[in-house]
Amino acid sequence: MHINLAKQQPPALAEIGIRQFQPGDAAAFRRLNEEWITRFFRIEPKEELILADPQGTILDPGGRIFFATAGERCVGCCALISLRDQEFEVAKMAVQPAYQRAGIGRRLLHAAIDEGRNAGAQRLYLETNHVLTPAIRLYESLGFKHIDANLVVPSPYERADVYMELILV
Repeated sequence: MHINLAKQQPPALAEIGIRQFQPGDAAAFRRLNEEWITRFFRIEPKEELILADPQGTILDPGGRIFFATAGERCVGCCALISLRDQEFEVAKMAVQPAYQRAGIGRRLLHAAIDEGRNAGAQRLYLETNHVLTPAIRLYESLGFKHIDANLVVPSPYERADVYMELILV
């Protein structure tokens, strides 16, 4: 019996598809987000509501959810949550650890930015935590700028301590 202990390599980026939320995707959205959140933090009350009902909390009010797929499996996600007219929050971005560092997060974020523009958004906003350095670097590389914490509405998330925006006009 031969056991291969080598770490599985993520697929080539060309093999990764990006698509919007489809019926039946709620469980994958929850799984992907719980996986990264519980690795660094804890699930907070507002998050529990979103993860329990992404259709009602994100999609029905005018938001979008994108998935990165490897074959039929969802390996990453990113949401656009409608905040107000012409403004979305980029949220719930996750990529499974085995697929990280392959450009998937960048592709998901590009899809969210493009969709924001197509929807007429003038501004994209996001909240994160300083320990998520790779994510912050990704946001910065795509043009997101830091916002002083004193200039934002207090976040419902205790862990939020980095605030950023991308002006689309």
